[in-house]
Amino acid sequence: MILSLALVTLLMALFGGWLFRHSWGARPWEAQAAGQSPHRQAPPGATSARVGLGVILAVATSLFALTVSAYLMRLEQGSDWRPLSMPGLLWGNTLLLVAASLALQRAWRAARAEKPAALRTGLAWGGGLSLAFLTGQGLAWWQLTAAGATLQASPAGSFFYLLTLLHGLHLIGGLVAWWRAWRRLGRGGDITAGVELCALYWHYLLVVWGVLFALLLMT
Repeated sequence: MILSLALVTLLMALFGGWLFRHSWGARPWEAQAAGQSPHRQAPPGATSARVGLGVILAVATSLFALTVSAYLMRLEQGSDWRPLSMPGLLWGNTLLLVAASLALQRAWRAARAEKPAALRTGLAWGGGLSLAFLTGQGLAWWQLTAAGATLQASPAGSFFYLLTLLHGLHLIGGLVAWWRAWRRLGRGGDITAGVELCALYWHYLLVVWGVLFALLLMT
């Protein structure tokens, strides 16, 4: 319980700091002196897309924190809790997600530098490695069910499937945004903002997966 609350506090503090940093340069009194309405002033970096992503991450953080809280509460309650033997495949999956995050970071850098070839390569690798991660998670599920760790077999197994499914669904949602950016790139459009949001979202999912994987290994 304490771990999940600490996670919520940390991520929300980062989110709040990000918004504060982008609003630091706003000076409504200057707008009033110029005869403009201060309500029309917006921080240069606080675009609607970035603020929207921030709201999505805040909601996702709350959802993950509640699920982790339920996991820890169930862990403390039952004498029927039997720890799972984590498939070694999960380590490889973690490396795939790290590589996907780095690839999208490279794509974002290439988009800002106006390097279309590097942008296409980074975006392609980011999407491909993410699909490989999801495939690996499915194989890990198959290994566990083949070993008898089904949803009904133990609470630990049930929560493992719940946590990994929740994370996987968020990644699938990110792939929808990735696909839209990829299609727009094929049409010759400017996708700098879209790639930026994808990179930030993947970094967030990487941090969340790191927390979930560490929690599963420790318990």
